[in-house]
Amino acid sequence: MGLRWLWVLAVVVVCVSVHFYLETTRPRAPPRPAASQKTLWKPAGRTMRTDEDSPGKRQHGKARRWRIRMQPWAAQSPSLEEEAKRFLHYITTPQVTCTSPRVDPGGGWAVCLDPKYSLAHRMQRKQCRLYSFGLGADERKMEASLATSGCQVHCFDPSLKQPHQQRGHMWLHRLSVDWRDSNPAALPQRHYTKKLATILNDFGHRQVDILKADMESAEWKILENLILEGVLDSVGQLLLELHLHWAGFEVAGDEPSVVRFWFSLLKELEQANFRLFRVHSDPAQARVFLHQNVLNASSAYTLAWLNTRWVDRPEHEGQAD
Repeated sequence: MGLRWLWVLAVVVVCVSVHFYLETTRPRAPPRPAASQKTLWKPAGRTMRTDEDSPGKRQHGKARRWRIRMQPWAAQSPSLEEEAKRFLHYITTPQVTCTSPRVDPGGGWAVCLDPKYSLAHRMQRKQCRLYSFGLGADERKMEASLATSGCQVHCFDPSLKQPHQQRGHMWLHRLSVDWRDSNPAALPQRHYTKKLATILNDFGHRQVDILKADMESAEWKILENLILEGVLDSVGQLLLELHLHWAGFEVAGDEPSVVRFWFSLLKELEQANFRLFRVHSDPAQARVFLHQNVLNASSAYTLAWLNTRWVDRPEHEGQAD
């Protein structure tokens, strides 16, 4: 009997070992994504990067962009004067003509209501949407005017005491745009910032007819984020104030490299079908360019671009999101 039980025990051990081996080596199907992870906004032709992503990975078979395409140097060797000359000529030379600009009372900001493009028609259909970001004092005269002319206006101000409030025809949100999302694990802070792609997802919006931003030197990193994540395809007109008295938040390098980086970002806008239609320089602004006087350049310029793909076509009709 003892020998028989030893034989049975040996057979059981062998069977258990074989079963354990098969279970640990069998390929498993990937887990299904949760229903709550659906995204309303998706970048056109690109995949967004998350903090958990590691370099070299691909999502959905498409390679992500990690950096912008740097333009060649303006001269054979790096030169601040040559880089500044090329950059300043670029931002002060409109690329397209807008036959019907609508300029705010202060003269700085403007949108294009040229019937060739979609904005004027979308305002008539009450389908226009405006996002306005600003960190400084702003009377929001343009926003108020557009809010009564067929635009749904969202103003973002991180200093508000309430998360959301409505003033007249405008919505105000305690939020600002950034080139990265705030860490949800961090302690609550006075300022609330998110990337534009995140804001679009949170609000359930697929497109913005007008994106107006005065970010007090954060515009370069924000613009870089919009380019790398492909968000610009969802913007019809981009109104941006550029601050040139210093490099800007988290923009590193010597002076020629900084200006080359600025120029490369704006050339990326051109590659994304944006064309400059208006530039404004306040004569009262100081003549400071990277902490010095270079070619008598102003320290700030207000620029307006058209997305030339946003023409008045049937596919834009009815797209309230």
